[in-house]
Amino acid sequence: MKIMVCYTGSTSSRHALELAIRHAKSFQATLYLVGSMEKGTTAELDVINKIKTALEAAEEDVKKEGIHCETRLLVRGFTPYEDLVQFAKEENIDEIVIGIRKRSKTGKLIFGSTAQYIILNAHCPVVTVK
Repeated sequence: MKIMVCYTGSTSSRHALELAIRHAKSFQATLYLVGSMEKGTTAELDVINKIKTALEAAEEDVKKEGIHCETRLLVRGFTPYEDLVQFAKEENIDEIVIGIRKRSKTGKLIFGSTAQYIILNAHCPVVTVK
């Protein structure tokens, strides 16, 4: 089994990782810790490094639990939600775990919702964690 965690190092993504670790232990699954950015320009270098560092730290924690883990930082020109759904299809992911945070209806309208897009468009089950 393959479980993908949409991971940025945020509080909600850490909660998602905690649940994914429990699922991985139960199903003897491989965890894929995946972050995505639309662009990889010099202006985004600080954000890229922050996410890369968070992914590496999370990978170490997962491996300490005895779980096989791979990390990916995707910078392929897609929006993060499109990229995450596409990656899940490419890798034949069996389950996606994503952290969510509560946002107002106006906030969702203006900024969109990565979680909402993934839930509606993923080919596999999506588990959301607050």
